[in-house]
Amino acid sequence: MPASSATQIDADRLWYRLSELAEIGKSEGGGVTRLSFTKEERAAKELVASYMREAGLRVREDAAGNLIGRREARVEEAPAVLAGSHVDSVRNGGDFDGPLGVLGAVEALQTMDERGVQTQRPVEVVAFTDEEGARFSFGMIGSRATAGALTPEHLANEDENGVSVAEAMRASGLDPEHIGEATRVRGSVYAYVELHIEQGRILESRDLPVGVVTGIAGPAWLKFTLTGEAAHAGTTPMNLRRDALAAAAAVMGRIEREAARTGTSVGTAGQLDLSPGGINIIPGHVSFSLDLRDIDEDVRNDVEARIMHEAALLCEKRGVELGTKTLQRLPPAPCSSLVRNAAREACEASGLVPFELASGAGHDGMHLTELCPIGMIFVRSKDGLSHNPAEYSSKEDCAAGTEVLYRTLLELADGD
Repeated sequence: MPASSATQIDADRLWYRLSELAEIGKSEGGGVTRLSFTKEERAAKELVASYMREAGLRVREDAAGNLIGRREARVEEAPAVLAGSHVDSVRNGGDFDGPLGVLGAVEALQTMDERGVQTQRPVEVVAFTDEEGARFSFGMIGSRATAGALTPEHLANEDENGVSVAEAMRASGLDPEHIGEATRVRGSVYAYVELHIEQGRILESRDLPVGVVTGIAGPAWLKFTLTGEAAHAGTTPMNLRRDALAAAAAVMGRIEREAARTGTSVGTAGQLDLSPGGINIIPGHVSFSLDLRDIDEDVRNDVEARIMHEAALLCEKRGVELGTKTLQRLPPAPCSSLVRNAAREACEASGLVPFELASGAGHDGMHLTELCPIGMIFVRSKDGLSHNPAEYSSKEDCAAGTEVLYRTLLELADGD
């Protein structure tokens, strides 16, 4: 690894590419929407593929739609080092969540090419398919496929229009029957490292541009369905109502209370549907989502159990039927000492404090822990905002994070 703290990467080029990519799927209000297997996501991948070729990478797309750019090494058969993220977005999201990791990795490899650096191990940039899960309420499709964990049941998940993942894949020219071809063989990957915005305020509160991630909190996504009785809002006394929305609101209050109790858990009801939806009709049917997370799986599961118990009691008291469905459940993922140590050394070599912090958000690397050692590098987020059009990381911070990524990749690709 270079000992000098001098900047190696081209900050202007990186910023230009981030800005150009951000125009794909941009709304008049400034937010970005690039859902999986849509023309917007396809356009984003095509633009990234052009950057990969400019960086001298060999480009391909696998059976899951993952876009991969490979830089060869002195030992061609050596296990590859992977770096990347995703280019899909939530609805009306920001410019940096995902793209920074992909374009930062492209920039790091282009810098290696321009400086004539040869590594012992190949390095690949991966833009994973559908990390966010915004379209199908089921995410990390590409990384699941890479890890061999994507099942036919997963491909049956549907979007709000009744289109399944499998159908969306076919419409994009992919064959879901061949999804197994995207699986990486154990031993073929040396390590995975991802550059990502923090999506929180910890780095900003410490006035640090970059941090080294210790682990990724495990999310549980659930769907609650409450069925009461639709009735006239003017003629039904309060004590005779079976109001599904009132019951749902009470359950959400318990979610907030139980998640806050631990000091580390977070619980969010991010989606809500109700019917009939009339201003003068008591809601008879309500469904809402729960995103529950903690870095400790036992703590998360205990919070979930208390929420379920409280929800059952509240609904029974109100005469409302309760149904729940698990959409996805992932264990927390610790970052490996191999990648963490390389990233810490890279920070020091770049003249930065090697500060460590956990990730509350989920990331593709969670699915790769059985395949290879994983790790992440965080970049400061202004005001901690993410999944929001106001999401922002400065040009200088993006460059600093990419510099740390560059040095981390050199160590992983050339170290013992």
